[in-house]
This record gives sequence, structure tokens and C-alpha cells, in this order.
Amino acid sequence: MATGEMIAEGPLRCQVVTPERVVIDERVDFVAVPLDDGELGVLPGRAPLVGRLGFGELRSRSHRGEERHFVDGGFVQVRDDVVTVLTSRAVAVTDLDLESARAELARARALPGATADQLREKSRALARARAMVRAAERVA
Repeated sequence: MATGEMIAEGPLRCQVVTPERVVIDERVDFVAVPLDDGELGVLPGRAPLVGRLGFGELRSRSHRGEERHFVDGGFVQVRDDVVTVLTSRAVAVTDLDLESARAELARARALPGATADQLREKSRALARARAMVRAAERVA
């Protein structure tokens, strides 16, 4: 579906925005997003909220079936049956390369962890790379 093109199906509107472009703007029946501390499933009529995204798969379901995108952290807002995701990167899971994801995991494992700041950065890099590997393995 072309950016900005809307299909009048589904009671929810799902928008995924990166600094470069609008990746998704479509009507869906259900959205699940990875939060920093779990996963959030959104159905029509959901109470408003703002949450911090974790690394992982955003799943949406509509009459066309299920679509999956890897999101690289950020924020999600749910309001008036609109799910808005602001993320630094969103990639269709089918476009992920398993070997590249595994290489990124190896790089994350090799990061130094001597100081508290280094440990936080390493932990974040590991979580991101592991989520990417899991997503890539589902389509490999």
C-alpha cells in the first residue's frame, strides 16, 4: 500500500512514523506493539495511553491478513482508535536479513561492559539485536 493511501476497512487507524517517512498509515482490526516492559495489544475502544516502545515486532491484522514490522524503540500513543507509533526505524520483517541480525548480536556481545554506562549501552544493544534475530528467524 502506498504511503498516505487509506483503506476504509478496520476500526483502528495504525500510523508508524520514522524521522524519514510514514511507514504505515492504514486501517486495521488489531495492533500489537512491543513495550519496554512487555507487549500491548490494541483493539477498538482502548482507553487512551502513551507508552515507551521496546525493540521487537509490531503486528497488525486486517482483512489483508497479518503484517509484521520490526520497530527500534520509541513511543506509542493510543487515542480515539488511532495507534500512533514514533520510532527511529521500522522495517518489514520480511526485509530483515538473519545473518546481518546475527552479526549485530555478535557485535553487541563484544561491547565493553566495565562501567555502568557501558553496561547500560551493552544491555540495550543486546536487547535490540536479540529482538531483531527473533523477528528475522520467523521468516527465515
